[in-house]
Amino acid sequence: MIVPVILCGGAGTRLWPASREDAPKPFLPIIDGTTTFAMTLARVADRSRFTAPLVIAGAGQRQLVESGLAAAGVAGTVLLEPDRRDTAAAVASAAAQVVAADPDATMLVLAADHVIRDRAAFSAAVASALPAAENGRIVVFGLKPTWPASGFGYIHPGAALGEGAARAVTAFVEKPDRARAEEFVGAGYLWNSGIFLTKASTVLAEMDRHAPAVAAAARAAFAAARREGKVISLDGKAFAAAPKTSLDYAVMEKTDRAAVVAAAFDWSDIGTWAAVWDAATRDAAGNVVSGNAVVVDARNAYVSTDRYTVGVVGIDDVVVVAADGSVLVTTRSRSGAVKDLVAAIGAGPEKAFGDFVRHFRPWGYYQSLDQGAAHQVKRIVVNPGARLSLQKHAHRGEHWTVVAGIADITVGMDMASLKTTRVEVNGTVHIPLGAIHRMANPGSRPMTLIEVQVGDYLGEDDIVRLEDDYGRKDG
Repeated sequence: MIVPVILCGGAGTRLWPASREDAPKPFLPIIDGTTTFAMTLARVADRSRFTAPLVIAGAGQRQLVESGLAAAGVAGTVLLEPDRRDTAAAVASAAAQVVAADPDATMLVLAADHVIRDRAAFSAAVASALPAAENGRIVVFGLKPTWPASGFGYIHPGAALGEGAARAVTAFVEKPDRARAEEFVGAGYLWNSGIFLTKASTVLAEMDRHAPAVAAAARAAFAAARREGKVISLDGKAFAAAPKTSLDYAVMEKTDRAAVVAAAFDWSDIGTWAAVWDAATRDAAGNVVSGNAVVVDARNAYVSTDRYTVGVVGIDDVVVVAADGSVLVTTRSRSGAVKDLVAAIGAGPEKAFGDFVRHFRPWGYYQSLDQGAAHQVKRIVVNPGARLSLQKHAHRGEHWTVVAGIADITVGMDMASLKTTRVEVNGTVHIPLGAIHRMANPGSRPMTLIEVQVGDYLGEDDIVRLEDDYGRKDG
């Protein structure tokens, strides 16, 4: 039995404006209405070969992961990172969890944002790599390049090891420039798929050898983790000590335990909107159209909108994406530069991704619907059984209206006067400036509430938390 370890990654800024920090590309239904996270779960669904998965994600992605697992009917374990330290720390933390459950276990490290449609070829590749992994190798799956891409790592396969289909690795190079990539393609190098098969104990031992600071921080963060059923929240202070580095740089370029298997499955890392277009089903004109969009006299276009009507006339090879109050217009050939665009828009994901996105929290999410100089209207959705912190504000009052489900709302000007009221659909509650308050969902389905804020400052840091189920501080 192999433990699938699924890495959910970062913000995916090259797929702006749809992808963002708390709702990155693995959770977007961008491939024919399906998320790549769901496709990854399906790839390792054979319980005669794979255990239930271990999913590694940021703390703000908890709801997305749990909802995705539930939709797939998968009872996986979730390992939450307090902040991103790159793949070395993520894999080391996962290995610590796997070893704790079974010291001899083999794990398959997968990215949640890959598209691989040929499951049979994928399963065959994993089976062919298993002898080497069980013999103490870290096996990476290599793919024959189709062009000299500079955004992928490259592997040069050496002699056969006599361990299944695995071969020695004579060179492991991270993201070369175009000229070197052309040389590598001509010399028979393979693309690094970023998929690894190894014993958890092997990768931990190699971390100890080549990246001891990462290994120590991951072990400490796992040992001090907070556990809530199948959700494990790594300790923030311990995890922050891990250097930010990838598994490739930290281990794979240095280890003598590396091996490679040349895989025959199709593969895309969905790194750009052009890659999304390439992976999706296209119409007779080569167009991919999603949402309320109309394309006239255009070919090979990718057009997606989550709300607004979008029209494209007479432009070929264009990418138009309208999401969360922002619009991207580029060409497929330049879609790789979207990451540079996001950097140019402004500092910080809140500004870069707009003010009307869904901001996910451990209890659910909120979304701004309208803003003015002294007011803001929000939609707040609270998961069944969850509640927000007991809090107060120094600069704003609020008015709440329940529009779906039921809410238990607590309000009082001080702790001694707190009163909790059950509020049903169309019920309203006023929260005066400075009042202590909390909302909770006692029901069995999500509760939706519309919040109208009025005040001289409406920032999210105007929160004084008095109690919090998730251990968060003020702001």
